[in-house]
Amino acid sequence: MSQDREFVPLRIAVLTVSDSRDETTDKSGALLVKMLGEAGHQLAEKAIVPDDKYRIREVVSRWIADESLPVVLTTGGTGVTGRDGTPEAVTPLLDKVIDGFGETFRSLSYQNIGTSTLQSRAIAGVANGTYIFCLPGSAGACKDAWTQLISSQLDYRTRPCNLVELMPRLRET
Repeated sequence: MSQDREFVPLRIAVLTVSDSRDETTDKSGALLVKMLGEAGHQLAEKAIVPDDKYRIREVVSRWIADESLPVVLTTGGTGVTGRDGTPEAVTPLLDKVIDGFGETFRSLSYQNIGTSTLQSRAIAGVANGTYIFCLPGSAGACKDAWTQLISSQLDYRTRPCNLVELMPRLRET
C-alpha cells in the first residue's frame, strides 16, 4: 500500500446466480457485501437471479450501462453442470477478458481444494468501462477471491499498479 495515495471508494453491485438461494440463504452474496463494505466501498445494488443466461445478462447489462457503477461481482453459476451458465452469459458482454484473474484464482484455490479447482470457470473482464468478476458460488471461494485478488486491485493505494488507476482509460478508443 502506498501512503501517498488516498483510498478511492467505489460503487459495487453484487449478483448472486442461483436457482435455490434467496436473501435469507445467500451466504456468498452476503459475504461479498460485507467484505466490500469493510474495505470502504459502497454497495450500489444487490440482486439474485436464477441460473438463466438471459436473466443474468439482463441484470449485468443494466449495470454496465450505468457509468457510475465501475465494478460488478457475481457469485454462482461458474461450475460445469448443465445449469451453470454465468460465463456464457457474461462473456459476450465483455470488451476485454482479464485472463490472469481466472488463472490466478484457480492457482490460489488449488491450495485449498486441490484438483477440484479445475471445475471452476471463474472469469473477469471489462465491459463498457465496468470491471466484472464472476466468482464461484461458495462462500470460501468468494472470500479467497476477494481477500487474495480483488480487494487489493480495487484499492488505489496498491502499488506498483491497480485496476482503479486504469478506470479513467477503460473507455478509450
